[in-house]
Amino acid sequence: MLKVDSEKCIGCGVCEDQCAFGAITVEDGCAVVGDTCTLCGSCVDACEAGALRIEEAESGRGTVDLSQWQGIWVFAEFRHGEVAPVTHELLGVGRRLADQRGVPLGAVLPGSGVRGECDALIAAGADTVYLVDDPALARYREDVYGRVLEDLIRCYRPEVVLAGATAIGRSVIPQVATRLGAGLTADCTGLDIRPEDGTLLQTRPAFGGNIMATIECPDTRPQMATVRPKVMAPLEPDPARTGQVVEVEIAAGLLESQVEVLETVVSETEQVNIQEVEMLVAGGRGVEGEKGFALIRELAEELGGAVAASRAAVDSGWISYPHQVGQTGKTVCPKLYIACGISGAVQHAVGMQSAEVVVAINRDANAPIFDIATYGLVGDLFEVVPLLAKKIQERKK
Repeated sequence: MLKVDSEKCIGCGVCEDQCAFGAITVEDGCAVVGDTCTLCGSCVDACEAGALRIEEAESGRGTVDLSQWQGIWVFAEFRHGEVAPVTHELLGVGRRLADQRGVPLGAVLPGSGVRGECDALIAAGADTVYLVDDPALARYREDVYGRVLEDLIRCYRPEVVLAGATAIGRSVIPQVATRLGAGLTADCTGLDIRPEDGTLLQTRPAFGGNIMATIECPDTRPQMATVRPKVMAPLEPDPARTGQVVEVEIAAGLLESQVEVLETVVSETEQVNIQEVEMLVAGGRGVEGEKGFALIRELAEELGGAVAASRAAVDSGWISYPHQVGQTGKTVCPKLYIACGISGAVQHAVGMQSAEVVVAINRDANAPIFDIATYGLVGDLFEVVPLLAKKIQERKK
């Protein structure tokens, strides 16, 4: 926290002028720090009187008995009548982490009428499924799901909790981490365990995707992370695997909500989830407009795939956000990704570089997309894409 030494402060107002957040005011000849202070330190550097200093708040660091926390957990997200695919991806990486630590892998499955999903979670790698099956959990409500997960974590004390970086995961996991006072890293693209102390190494893009940062939370438990869909590989299901199902009873008070869900509506205009399609044809700034996307859509239909886009195309209003691939969009891992008129900036590449085959079409031979492409076509997409579609039609015949 930012401390003010009233004996040294001369009320000059330099710190007030220096603060970009309006967090400091001079009152009765002395600086006063408000709630909007971000501890950036600019005021400390500017204070010639030496009246300001930043002190680390007492946080209880080092007081947690880390030996009391054991096991890897995955939050099994159940929506639209099925377990979200990212859950199986998390069980794949969770299995590896659990084996490295020599601890069990658990899956927490909240919902209503979800008992039949337990065997599939065990086949996907879980040793134990913590089943919370209650009619009150039929519809997702952030406050209820958060309390349920928090209660289970306090009871069983897993050292690591993983969830998908989905709309549900991004809403419930930060809430739980805050209540537990735990560290949380969002949108991870890589996970590992440091063998000597069991610290979870959480890798994610930073500074606009220009670098990859590895983040640690060594002093708190559990260590929590959300992981982007389609960046981890699920294990091949093993129906012969055996595991334990723990049926958890939740106190009625935890199931009461301040939220009333009136209706759940599935969008009729965006039926295709680009994260679940094996062939994608993506357009970028070089497509030049909605007419260009008509060519992209034609090629995608011939391939039996779907249309994707870069942020530039979405920001230009040529196509809607659910099609966006990249750091601020979705991460995809199709068998075939055809990038048309996309330069290949790192912000886009981070969302599609795991594709098995990448075909790049761009008139700029020096475009970065060619550095990650399996095959590159230097040319005008308005000439190349129709020719590709025609060739595919001929092969079909």
